[in-house]
Amino acid sequence: MFDRDTASKALGIELLDAGDGQATVRMTVTGDMVNGHAMTHGGYVFILADTAFACACNSRGPVTVAAGADISFLRTTSTGDVLTAYAQERVTKGRSGIYDVTVMCEGDVVAEFRGRSRTIGPA
Repeated sequence: MFDRDTASKALGIELLDAGDGQATVRMTVTGDMVNGHAMTHGGYVFILADTAFACACNSRGPVTVAAGADISFLRTTSTGDVLTAYAQERVTKGRSGIYDVTVMCEGDVVAEFRGRSRTIGPA
Protein backbone atom coordinates (compact mmCIF):
# COMPACT_ATOMS: atom_id res chain seq x y z
CA MET A 1 0.00 0.00 0.00
CA PHE A 2 2.77 2.48 0.92
CA ASP A 3 4.40 1.99 -2.48
CA ARG A 4 1.32 3.62 -4.05
CA ASP A 5 0.98 6.41 -1.41
CA THR A 6 2.07 9.42 -3.48
CA ALA A 7 0.82 11.92 -0.87
CA SER A 8 3.10 10.58 1.89
CA LYS A 9 6.04 10.16 -0.47
CA ALA A 10 5.67 13.76 -1.71
CA LEU A 11 6.23 14.88 1.90
CA GLY A 12 9.36 12.76 2.22
CA ILE A 13 7.78 10.23 4.56
CA GLU A 14 9.79 7.01 4.74
CA LEU A 15 8.42 3.62 5.77
CA LEU A 16 10.96 2.08 8.16
CA ASP A 17 9.06 -1.03 9.25
CA ALA A 18 5.60 -2.60 8.98
CA GLY A 19 4.03 -5.94 9.84
CA ASP A 20 1.82 -7.76 12.34
CA GLY A 21 -0.32 -4.71 13.14
CA GLN A 22 2.52 -2.25 13.66
CA ALA A 23 4.46 0.26 11.57
CA THR A 24 7.17 2.91 11.90
CA VAL A 25 7.52 5.92 9.58
CA ARG A 26 9.82 8.95 9.57
CA MET A 27 9.72 12.49 8.16
CA THR A 28 12.08 15.47 8.27
CA VAL A 29 10.29 18.79 8.80
CA THR A 30 10.99 21.18 5.93
CA GLY A 31 10.59 24.96 5.79
CA ASP A 32 7.36 24.48 3.84
CA MET A 33 5.84 22.58 6.80
CA VAL A 34 6.02 25.34 9.43
CA ASN A 35 3.26 27.75 10.41
CA GLY A 36 3.40 31.47 11.18
CA HIS A 37 4.94 30.73 14.61
CA ALA A 38 7.87 28.86 12.99
CA MET A 39 6.50 25.58 14.43
CA THR A 40 5.61 22.44 12.49
CA HIS A 41 2.01 22.81 11.34
CA GLY A 42 -0.16 20.30 13.22
CA GLY A 43 -1.58 19.00 9.95
CA TYR A 44 1.82 17.62 8.98
CA VAL A 45 2.21 15.88 12.33
CA PHE A 46 -1.26 14.39 11.79
CA ILE A 47 -0.35 13.22 8.28
CA LEU A 48 2.76 11.46 9.59
CA ALA A 49 0.77 9.71 12.34
CA ASP A 50 -2.02 8.86 9.90
CA THR A 51 0.50 7.30 7.50
CA ALA A 52 1.89 5.10 10.30
CA PHE A 53 -1.69 4.16 11.23
CA ALA A 54 -2.51 3.27 7.60
CA CYS A 55 0.60 1.11 7.26
CA ALA A 56 -0.12 -0.70 10.53
CA CYS A 57 -3.79 -1.42 9.84
CA ASN A 58 -3.02 -2.61 6.30
CA SER A 59 -0.03 -4.73 7.36
CA ARG A 60 -2.11 -7.91 7.64
CA GLY A 61 -3.36 -7.76 4.05
CA PRO A 62 -7.05 -6.78 3.79
CA VAL A 63 -7.83 -3.27 2.52
CA THR A 64 -8.44 -1.16 5.62
CA VAL A 65 -9.27 2.54 5.88
CA ALA A 66 -9.67 5.09 8.65
CA ALA A 67 -13.10 5.32 10.27
CA GLY A 68 -11.91 8.18 12.49
CA ALA A 69 -8.92 9.55 14.35
CA ASP A 70 -7.90 12.13 16.90
CA ILE A 71 -4.60 13.60 18.00
CA SER A 72 -3.17 15.37 21.03
CA PHE A 73 -0.19 17.66 20.43
CA LEU A 74 2.28 17.67 23.33
CA ARG A 75 5.30 19.65 22.14
CA THR A 76 6.36 21.75 19.19
CA THR A 77 8.94 20.95 16.54
CA SER A 78 10.48 23.03 13.77
CA THR A 79 12.40 23.01 10.51
CA GLY A 80 15.06 20.30 10.39
CA ASP A 81 13.55 18.14 13.13
CA VAL A 82 13.18 14.46 12.32
CA LEU A 83 9.83 13.02 13.44
CA THR A 84 9.27 9.31 13.85
CA ALA A 85 5.80 7.79 14.27
CA TYR A 86 5.31 4.38 15.87
CA ALA A 87 1.91 2.73 15.26
CA GLN A 88 0.62 -0.27 17.18
CA GLU A 89 -2.60 -2.22 16.86
CA ARG A 90 -4.50 -2.29 20.16
CA VAL A 91 -7.53 -4.39 19.26
CA THR A 92 -9.47 -5.67 16.26
CA LYS A 93 -12.99 -7.00 16.38
CA GLY A 94 -14.71 -8.09 13.19
CA ARG A 95 -13.98 -5.39 10.60
CA SER A 96 -13.10 -2.69 13.19
CA GLY A 97 -9.77 -1.88 14.83
CA ILE A 98 -8.14 0.59 17.19
CA TYR A 99 -4.54 1.73 16.75
CA ASP A 100 -2.32 4.02 18.82
CA VAL A 101 0.46 6.08 17.26
CA THR A 102 3.18 7.93 19.15
CA VAL A 103 5.07 10.67 17.29
CA MET A 104 8.58 11.28 18.65
CA CYS A 105 11.39 13.78 18.10
CA GLU A 106 14.80 13.27 19.68
CA GLY A 107 13.38 10.96 22.35
CA ASP A 108 10.51 13.27 23.32
CA VAL A 109 6.84 12.61 22.63
CA VAL A 110 5.47 15.18 20.16
CA ALA A 111 1.93 13.83 19.78
CA GLU A 112 -0.35 10.90 20.59
CA PHE A 113 -2.80 9.75 17.92
CA ARG A 114 -5.61 7.20 18.12
CA GLY A 115 -7.04 5.80 14.92
CA ARG A 116 -10.15 3.74 14.35
CA SER A 117 -10.07 1.46 11.31
CA ARG A 118 -12.58 -0.36 9.14
CA THR A 119 -11.70 -3.25 6.84
CA ILE A 120 -13.52 -2.83 3.53
CA GLY A 121 -12.22 -5.63 1.32
CA PRO A 122 -9.67 -8.31 0.50
CA ALA A 123 -6.03 -7.52 -0.21
